[in-house]
Amino acid sequence: MADKKETRKRSNAIQRFFRETVGELKKVSWPTWPEARRLTWIVVLVMVFMAVFLGIFDFLASKVFDLILGIS
Repeated sequence: MADKKETRKRSNAIQRFFRETVGELKKVSWPTWPEARRLTWIVVLVMVFMAVFLGIFDFLASKVFDLILGIS
C-alpha cells in the first residue's frame, strides 16, 4: 500500500513539474526573429573577439614563460 502512495506522489510531482514548466514558458517574453538574429550575431562576434584575444594572450604568455625558463 505504501508503494502505491509513493508512486503516485512521484508521478504527481513529475506532472506538476511539467505543468509548472509549461506555465512559466508561457510567461516568457520571447524575442522576435529580427531580435533573435541580431542577438545571435552579437554573441558570435563576441565569441570570435574573445577567441582572438585569448589566442594572442596565450601566445604572448607562452613566449614570456619561454624567456623566463630559458627555453628556446
